[in-house]
Amino acid sequence: MTTETMASVASSGYIALDETYAAHTYHPLPVVLSEGDGAWVTDVDGRRYLDCLAGYSALNFGHGHPVIVAAAREQLGRLTLTSRAFHHDLLGEFARDLAELAGFEAMLPMNSGAEGVETAVKLARKWGYEVKGVEPDRATIVVARNNFHGRTVSIVSFSSDPDAKRNFGPYTPGFRTVDFGDAQAIAEAIDDTTVAVLIEPIQGEAGVIIPPDGYLRAVRDICTRAGVLFMADEIQSGLGRTGRTFACDHEGVRPDVLILGKALGGGVLPVSAVLADWSVMSVFKPGEHGSTFGGNPLACAVGRAVVGLLSTGEFQERATILGAHLAERLEGLVGRGVVDFRCRGLWAGVDIDPALGTGRAVCEALLRRGVLAKDTHGSTIRLAPPLVVTSSDIDLAVDALAGALQDLAG
Repeated sequence: MTTETMASVASSGYIALDETYAAHTYHPLPVVLSEGDGAWVTDVDGRRYLDCLAGYSALNFGHGHPVIVAAAREQLGRLTLTSRAFHHDLLGEFARDLAELAGFEAMLPMNSGAEGVETAVKLARKWGYEVKGVEPDRATIVVARNNFHGRTVSIVSFSSDPDAKRNFGPYTPGFRTVDFGDAQAIAEAIDDTTVAVLIEPIQGEAGVIIPPDGYLRAVRDICTRAGVLFMADEIQSGLGRTGRTFACDHEGVRPDVLILGKALGGGVLPVSAVLADWSVMSVFKPGEHGSTFGGNPLACAVGRAVVGLLSTGEFQERATILGAHLAERLEGLVGRGVVDFRCRGLWAGVDIDPALGTGRAVCEALLRRGVLAKDTHGSTIRLAPPLVVTSSDIDLAVDALAGALQDLAG
């Protein structure tokens, strides 16, 4: 079945509406989803698919997790929004619970992950001027090549992805880019204008790129010696995805600023947060930063439910055990259409032999076999199923990948 004929008549109608009225900023696979339950979704024609993208980790706990849905439903009937112009009865509890889970003194709630990163950039600059004593308007932040932190103008200003950056200038200055995984390059990029180093502990959009062992510890030590903030973007890698609560935990590293999002909203609504100790966070004063929806009662109710799920360690353990099974199964495909792969917990980047086709072609072949995945650069695909998957679900996904590769090989 060709890609053009995969969508039914019913699906084609929805797709046509999307393409007629919705801006073309995405290139979705030809499937129209209407229901979700755990690790599985159903399209408008009643076909079921194993979701191996999980909303880029926003659905770490699966579709419609009963604890999260119950928290949202209960809060919907009480109070959904006040704005931060007033106190409400859930913000303090959510802030406390999340801060204690992450091991920080304070948190600042926002909505999207990009807002979280923008907040961290502002926080680092203000800290640099008011605490470190950097000359006004000269602050610099060291970032990693092939990063993905969002798509606002400031963030794409330090992106190395031409699709994200082209024709959106003029760009925001103040960023220095070095190779990911090279701690010495970070050390050499720091000078008396540097206020922070901002990295993803694992680069997700780049293809689940895992840095060399000891890299995060080296970055932590470099930042400490230089007197700059270590800022970790754990929007995709955090909250159980890699088998630990945070990816930084794999090296026992605590950043100065932690940025969370995606799974923090339980797949129900956008929730993000920036965490730091008061020695950093206190540079923000009333009126200097905020958000109409940030920290709203509904978001806090959902966020507290997410923190509660993570507090038992169950999901971190599932990601560890099932991630090992995923890695073992993927190892069996190396040399059989898979060139290489990287896996940390339930998160894998799989490099397909380019001779077989693009990552998009592989995802289309997987779709025909009932598995949803997402390609990234070139012939790399990402597998990130919800943490509620089973061992048999993983077997199904890898078997489907093996079959898809055979399909492409002819």
